[in-house]
Amino acid sequence: MTFDLENTIALLERTPAALNALLRDLPAFWTQSTEGDNTWTVYGVVGHLIHGEHADWLPRLHRILNDGETKAFDPFDRLAQERESAGKSLPQLLDEFARVRAENVQNLRALELTESDLDRRGLHPSLGPVTLGNLLATWAAHDLTHLHQISRIMAHQLREDVGPWIAFLGVLKCNGHSS
Repeated sequence: MTFDLENTIALLERTPAALNALLRDLPAFWTQSTEGDNTWTVYGVVGHLIHGEHADWLPRLHRILNDGETKAFDPFDRLAQERESAGKSLPQLLDEFARVRAENVQNLRALELTESDLDRRGLHPSLGPVTLGNLLATWAAHDLTHLHQISRIMAHQLREDVGPWIAFLGVLKCNGHSS
């Protein structure tokens, strides 16, 4: 399958609304619970998505366009949301995510990337060479990974209550996929 920027943007544009529809005004039971020790809350996942909007996707895109493989991406702090979200409510985070994602998609569209741009290469500090197309596809897959994670976190809160139906609920059998 050939990477399609417009299909990717279509997904990126919808993630904030999907999160808003699912999460806004939910009781803390759903948004502040975890799957166990050293796992994230739904609140933390939203904060992580915001941090990625500021520090990951477009900064790395610009690094590829400006520096190619001559300068590696800056490391990404996967736990920055713990300090950056402090004192904010979940509705504030949802609003911030919607705002910054809309800005980033607008900035992405304004670049008018070509097929040859998508083949341009950058340097990930641990993965090595990657293309701009790889980065943009990962941005969308990252959204889907965290939507899945949110579903898992929320379903985990019902784990003891579903009884024998657990046999049919894959979301309760999944242990995550990120290292």
